[in-house]
Amino acid sequence: MALFSKAPAADKDVERDESYYTAGQYTLIWERFRRKRSAVVALAILIAFILCGVFAPFLSPYEPNAAGRNADYVNGAPQIPQFCDAAGCSIRPFIHKVERYRGADTNFRWVTRPTEERNYVVFFPSGWDYKFLGLSMDRHLFGVEDGFMHVFGTDSGGKDIFSRLLHSIGVSLAVGTIGVLISFVLALVIGGAAGYFGGWVDTILQALMDTVKAVPTIPLFMAMAAFVPQEWSAEERFFFISMLLGLLGWSTLARRIRTHVLAERNAEYVLAAQLSGASAAQIIRRHLLPSFTSYIIVDLVISFPYMVLSETALSFIGLGLKDPVNSLGVMLQNVTRVDVLLNYQWYFIPVPFFIGLVLAFVFVGDGLRDAADPYSEPK
Repeated sequence: MALFSKAPAADKDVERDESYYTAGQYTLIWERFRRKRSAVVALAILIAFILCGVFAPFLSPYEPNAAGRNADYVNGAPQIPQFCDAAGCSIRPFIHKVERYRGADTNFRWVTRPTEERNYVVFFPSGWDYKFLGLSMDRHLFGVEDGFMHVFGTDSGGKDIFSRLLHSIGVSLAVGTIGVLISFVLALVIGGAAGYFGGWVDTILQALMDTVKAVPTIPLFMAMAAFVPQEWSAEERFFFISMLLGLLGWSTLARRIRTHVLAERNAEYVLAAQLSGASAAQIIRRHLLPSFTSYIIVDLVISFPYMVLSETALSFIGLGLKDPVNSLGVMLQNVTRVDVLLNYQWYFIPVPFFIGLVLAFVFVGDGLRDAADPYSEPK
């Protein structure tokens, strides 16, 4: 009986081994990837960030720009919903309403202080209008019955930091996406041509790659910031920064693509395609690229956080996006003042979110890189 009881387990092991060694490329990559726990957790966090950026208008209780400012709660501390206070407990979360006050105890300066009146939290209330997928909507995830609730506090303009953070994540991801797409197209064309044709074409294109790589970025960004007209709209500045990051970030990926194409261009399947009359573009697109698509995907994921970091750095030093555009770099500009560190510590709330976003990309990229390695053994 023991022999019969062990047979199904043995059959399952054989079946699993056969399915593993007969699986396709992307199936193998996913199997290796999901066994790396840190990469899977980072992927879940990254998906959460992307969803926050996509659904930012619905998740934001108030407009992130000047139209949604609360003039009665400037530089206000975070308002955390609670269930109990001195008057008792409630099954519904609430915050205390605030009032503007000036008296002898405040040296006759206007301050904002909480009152004893409760303001209950409501879900899916009507609020400011926004468009999502072409549809006009006004529903939001949460709010309060009367007035405002700022779970992350407000800035010096009375704008809700929570709403600004959600929109900033979406803007920074959009800038990174456009920059990565531009760099990917340039790297694909230039790196593929350099590796496939070789000779003088390779020499010229490699010189172009070295030239782009040797450009000092900070002086260039400063010159570009001086070149950008002040009357440019937020959208024009957004696309300018995205294109600039893409035009400067393609050389490393182009070299990797060149190396892969150079190693595969004399393979038998490439020679067969040449003898059958296929053009160079067809051979690169239909035969060479699929042989290392997984590596390209890994390179794109790894290059993504550097695009986000570059946009944040530019905006942080005042050379990138500016108000009224909400980006992580624009929000981090506010933490450079001494009075913020002493009095308004909630300005630092976007910092761990920015670090988490970058680390999520890094861990996912590392996991994909290990999973795409054909010589790595399954664990």
